[in-house]
Amino acid sequence: MSKVYARRRLSVLAAATGLIALAGLFQSPAASAALPTPVSAATARGYLASLTVATENRTGYDRSLFPHWITISGSCDTRETVLKRDGSNVVTSSTCAATSGTWKSVYDGATWTASSDLDIDHLVPLAEAWDSGASKWTTSRRQSFANDLTRPQLIAVTDNVNQSKGDQDPAEWMPPLSSYACTYVRAWVQVKYYYGLSVDSAEKSRLTSVLNGC
Repeated sequence: MSKVYARRRLSVLAAATGLIALAGLFQSPAASAALPTPVSAATARGYLASLTVATENRTGYDRSLFPHWITISGSCDTRETVLKRDGSNVVTSSTCAATSGTWKSVYDGATWTASSDLDIDHLVPLAEAWDSGASKWTTSRRQSFANDLTRPQLIAVTDNVNQSKGDQDPAEWMPPLSSYACTYVRAWVQVKYYYGLSVDSAEKSRLTSVLNGC
């Protein structure tokens, strides 16, 4: 191989490497981010078996006891961070507000192009957490729960679907899209297990039933 040819080949390789690097820099954040994957059904069954079964008690609950939508990075709070993570081709303003993008709600299969059509659901609702153990937590732990981006606890979904869910557990409400049922209960059990929360008898029965079909 001549020295001239070798130099040309190295130049071509360097240029190609540079283009690949640039492509990585301009990749949409949504392409590399994803909702945390719930544990497997087998693992969820094991977790569920270890959870304490107890009667729920909502005495003293107030949503403000769970500080949420805290600043995550720069001017981006938890809600805005989830919107960017769960959407495709999301464009944000200088204040981190999502100005455009596409979101598919896994609860009902609907697709949206305006962030105003989406709620960020606490998969295990704040009131449900309070009922099943969070009333004994410190405010700092409740804040961590309400802004948890590591477990599958926060997800962007159709606003009115989230509102129909409210603070109900799986014995009372399940996502309208039945194909998401298994993922939903796996995530539910994982979050409850991680935070040491209890389940009531009806809740455990429904979780067991769904997991047995996964």
